[in-house]
Amino acid sequence: MSELLLKVENLQKYFPILGGVIRKPIGWVKAVDGVSFEVKKGETLGLVGESGCGKTTTGRAILHLIEPTGGRIQFNQNGTWVDVNRKTINQLRKDMQIIFQDPYSSLNPRMRIRDIVAEPLEAQKIGKNKAERYERVEELLTAVGLGSTHMNRYPHEFSGGQRQRIGIARALAVNPKLVVCDEPVSALDVSVQAQVLNLLEDLQEKFDLTYLFIAHDLSVVQHISDRVAVMYLGKIVELADVDALFARPKHPYTEALFSAIPVPNPDAQFKQIVLEGDVPSPSNPPSGCHFHPRCRYAAEACKNEVPALVEIEPGHQVACLRAEELSLAGLAQLAEASGS
Repeated sequence: MSELLLKVENLQKYFPILGGVIRKPIGWVKAVDGVSFEVKKGETLGLVGESGCGKTTTGRAILHLIEPTGGRIQFNQNGTWVDVNRKTINQLRKDMQIIFQDPYSSLNPRMRIRDIVAEPLEAQKIGKNKAERYERVEELLTAVGLGSTHMNRYPHEFSGGQRQRIGIARALAVNPKLVVCDEPVSALDVSVQAQVLNLLEDLQEKFDLTYLFIAHDLSVVQHISDRVAVMYLGKIVELADVDALFARPKHPYTEALFSAIPVPNPDAQFKQIVLEGDVPSPSNPPSGCHFHPRCRYAAEACKNEVPALVEIEPGHQVACLRAEELSLAGLAQLAEASGS
């Protein structure tokens, strides 16, 4: 997994706030504000954070499903680095696909399953004819746990878990190298979540896939990810190997997220780290460190100085002015403190 597949540098996505009679921009919602990271071939990079932090926007901007405001995205296409932009995205679409969050709204209710999964093949002109494409569809449906008997059905005839399997088959139709998984199990029952996660892991090994896995459930992220990036208010505040992050977090926001994970012990006396105040508006973020109004470790410098994302240990990056002096509790320590 040493070879890089994707490089994201200072990615930005600002949405205009329109006002006045002529509806001109009077401000900007900074949904993604200077995000940088790399993804290695064959790995799963988890992207986590609370709702509204910019996770999904980041994933869609990388694929140019929404146009980035700024920054640079590079994709390793057969050993050659290609800038992902309006001119190149069509040729790169075959290598970069997405699994959407909602299996109910992401499938066209008027199309049969065979045509939904075959649509990317037609768009990329893969296969000599419709019969050959349908043969490929049958292989894909079998790979995700369905079969040829499901090809002529419509989406409303399937459960949520089955629909997500269809969405996965569609994403894999063109043999992509990178798959952005946009909270692919958050809309499913817990028992079905485990099945879909295991399926994604099996498919990753079978088809040599690389995942950017977007989620807000830290238990899911810990299970499937090799590395994890934590986002807060449009910025990455911490990035590390999954074991190092869960054992030794370096950012106060990461520690607070861990404390919110439910403890499977009804008798546990555990005091959750409650963040003060509300999440600031991305249209008017705080000065200095964006997290300082809610951080119990904030110093005076945090109010004015913007922390850079720097490597403080091999492979462990954090954007916190006090990262090296703080001793934060990992998931195991929090669970031990709760008496579980």
